[in-house]
This record gives sequence, C-alpha cells and structure tokens, in this order.
Amino acid sequence: MNRTMETALFAGGCFWGIEHYFKMCKGVSKTCVGYTGGHISNPTYEDICTGTTGHAEAVKVIFSPEFINYQFLVNYFFRLHDPTTLNRQKNDTGTQYRSAIFYFSQEQKKIALEEKNQFDKYGGFKNPAVTEIVPATTFFEAEDNHQNYLEKNPLGYNCHSLREDYKK
Repeated sequence: MNRTMETALFAGGCFWGIEHYFKMCKGVSKTCVGYTGGHISNPTYEDICTGTTGHAEAVKVIFSPEFINYQFLVNYFFRLHDPTTLNRQKNDTGTQYRSAIFYFSQEQKKIALEEKNQFDKYGGFKNPAVTEIVPATTFFEAEDNHQNYLEKNPLGYNCHSLREDYKK
C-alpha cells in the first residue's frame, strides 16, 4: 500500500471555514491554517489584518492520492467560496481574503487552470473567477487559537458553504 501524501494550498476568504470543509473530505489527513503569498516573515494574525503584508489567509491540505485527487480538491475549493469577487468573501474584505491556489508542481498548476476554466464555463456565476493561480511560497502556520477554530467554536464565524457540483 502506497502511503505517499501530497500537499495542496488554498486561500478563499477566512481560513476557518475553508479548513472546516476540507477536514470533512475522505482522504484528507491533515489541515493547517496559516499565511502565505506575502512579503514579510513570520506574520501574525494582527499583521495580516492590516492588509499590508501581502499574505493571504490560507489552508494547507495534506491528502492521500489513494483516496482523493488534487482535481477533486480544486473543484471542491471553487464550490466553497465565491471566486468571482476580488479580495472579498461576504463581510471579509482585503487582499488577505483573496481567492488563490498556490501550486507545488506543474501538474497542480495545469489542473488548477483546467478547473478554473471549468468553473468559468459551468460554475453558475455571472462573472469569471478572479482566483490567482501562483507558485507556492513559504507557508507560515497561524497561531494555535486559529487551528481547527470551528471545531473549538462551533458557533464561530463562517462565511463558506458548499455548493453543488457544476452543471455541465
């Protein structure tokens, strides 16, 4: 049995909701919320909230390709948030809440671009996705109180919901 794990990295608004939904996927073995895509080292939540660090709130997803594939995760990601709004998810605004897929390989980039194209064709939104598809950079883990936030705070803020799959 092959036990090779792979990593995916997504940003789509507040990381609490994105993490919550990815944890429910069979084949996802671990998630971690944090910050990536910016220009300072070791940012804090307070730094990120200023909107001046260039970082996005992101979720690192560790998964087993034996049970789930990257294409499914990207499709799932597009269904978890509104990827057509620039730097915004519901009440959260700023570049730290942008929609982005940070890829680790050319294969991940290819799949992400294909899924973005499919979303634009069949996603059900008037406008196309503004999701950035960019190389992964250093990921900085968020503070402990942000990890598994909605498990610890079931009534906590969540601006995400899972939409049905695209109608083709």
